[in-house]
Amino acid sequence: MELVVHSKSGQATDKKVLLDDSIFGIEPNDHAIYLDVKQYLANQRQGTHDSRERSDVTGSTRKIKRQKGTGTARAGDIKNPLFRGGGRVFGPHPRDYHFKLNKKVKRLARKSALTYKAKDNEIIVVEDFTLDAPKTQEFVSILKGFELDNKKTLWVLNKKDENFYLSSRNVQKAKVVGADSLNTYDLLNANKIIMFESSLETINELFAK
Repeated sequence: MELVVHSKSGQATDKKVLLDDSIFGIEPNDHAIYLDVKQYLANQRQGTHDSRERSDVTGSTRKIKRQKGTGTARAGDIKNPLFRGGGRVFGPHPRDYHFKLNKKVKRLARKSALTYKAKDNEIIVVEDFTLDAPKTQEFVSILKGFELDNKKTLWVLNKKDENFYLSSRNVQKAKVVGADSLNTYDLLNANKIIMFESSLETINELFAK
């Protein structure tokens, strides 16, 4: 698949780039995508939730009424989960939600996500450029040039650019990542993926293995 390279202002240039079919034109694997997104979301969870069960609640352990003859249900101590202020039954406790996923599955998932985006014409390639200073207004004007100021965008750079990152940080629907930090969730969550021309070389090196 061939894509036209755009300038910083959003205008099409005479240059074109060829997307590698082994990365942007494979048979997508939906289950690999599901597993990779599931792992990404699981890793975002802190797992610090906790609750007090019957043994953790402060209170007397004496039996609050006799077993029989009251006409009501039998009850033990005041920490019974059925009573107000009692312990919680099978409540959550701190845990780690992380699970292992093979590198080959992750690579397949990301190639599948890139294939979906390429098929839907949601990838834009731009010439490499830099920002002289961190200015959010300048970044927003660039988005407007591409008519993407109201859409979720994922900017893929070849190398770390502090000015570019700081300029985009306050823009709610924009995210900037390096080509070596792509993940399936970010790819699928964005309406448009804007790739620097040089970042395609890094993507080809990483995913063509």
